[in-house]
Amino acid sequence: MKNFKQLAINSAITSVIALGVTTLPISSANAADAAMEKCAGIAKSGHNDCGTTKVGCHGSIKKNNDKEAWIAVPVGTCEKITGGTITDKPWNAPGGLAEYNKNKKS
Repeated sequence: MKNFKQLAINSAITSVIALGVTTLPISSANAADAAMEKCAGIAKSGHNDCGTTKVGCHGSIKKNNDKEAWIAVPVGTCEKITGGTITDKPWNAPGGLAEYNKNKKS
């Protein structure tokens, strides 16, 4: 009985972890969704969605509320958050400013 209980617990934990891992990449892509907007200035350190002039990938900002770092939020939400600014800068994408400049030269 004890082995069955442990097996059930392990299976439940594995399922939760698997669900979390499979949904991770979705948050970065949501800004492209028509119902989402890029909101800068509100991201927690290490939790930004994509590139800035300083960093090229998500999860890489070093301080909370970096003015350039953004997260995807439902349309109409950003303006309701203190410090939130809607951003549409072309470098706020995968690769950040470095990738933007590289593509601009091509």
